[in-house]
Amino acid sequence: MRIEKQSVLIADNCPLICETYQNIISKIARLNPNFSFNTDITYNCNGAYDIVKKTIEKETTLNFIVLDLKLSPSNNRKILSGEDLGLLVRKLLPSTKIIICTDCNDNYRIHSVFKSLNPEGFIIKNDLTSKELKNAIKNITNNIPYYSKTVLSLLRKEVSNNFSIDSLDRKILYELSLGSKMKEMPNYIPLSAASIEKRKRHLKKVFNVKAKGDRELILIAKEKGFI
Repeated sequence: MRIEKQSVLIADNCPLICETYQNIISKIARLNPNFSFNTDITYNCNGAYDIVKKTIEKETTLNFIVLDLKLSPSNNRKILSGEDLGLLVRKLLPSTKIIICTDCNDNYRIHSVFKSLNPEGFIIKNDLTSKELKNAIKNITNNIPYYSKTVLSLLRKEVSNNFSIDSLDRKILYELSLGSKMKEMPNYIPLSAASIEKRKRHLKKVFNVKAKGDRELILIAKEKGFI
C-alpha cells in the first residue's frame, strides 16, 4: 500500500485552535491509512516565515497551510497578516495549497482575499466543524477547491468592481492604526509621502469615509478585517 505523506503548516494566533486542527488532521490519518501528515504549528508571522524559509533551504515540500487572516505581524512589519503570509507562500512555494480559516465574514474582505490569494480552501470559523475541516483537507489533497457555506453565500453577493486594496494599502492602514505620521510612513512603506497620501484618499473613497481625519477610516478598516 502506497502511503501519501503530506506536510502541513497550521498558522493561527490561538494555541487551542491550532491543537484542535492538529487533532482533526491526525484523525484523518488514523481513519485513512493511505495518508500520513507531518504537521507544524505556529502562532505568528515570524514563526510561519521561519518554517517557509526552512522548507526552501532543505528543498522539502509544504503541501498545504491552514491559515488565519488575523495572524500577528512580524517584528519587522514586512508581514502584517495571514494574507501577507499567504502572498509570500504563493511567491516562494507556488505549489503549496492554502486553506483560509477566519472569523472575518465581511463581503469586501472575502472578495479582496480571493482577488489576492485565490485560496484552494476558504472556511468561515462560524461554519467550522471537524467534519468541515476534514472535507476541506480531503478535497484539496485531491485538487478540488472547498469553500464553506458562508463563503459561497458572500461570493454570490455583488460588490463594487472598482474597489482594489493591495498589500501596500493594508500597510498604510496598519501604520495609521499605530498612529504613525504621514512623514514617517516612507520609512516603513516603499512609497513617497505623496503616493501614500493619494492611496489614503483612495481608501477613504473605497470605504465611503467623509471625515477629514483618519479615525473613521481606521475604525471601518478594522470592522471589515483589513487591520
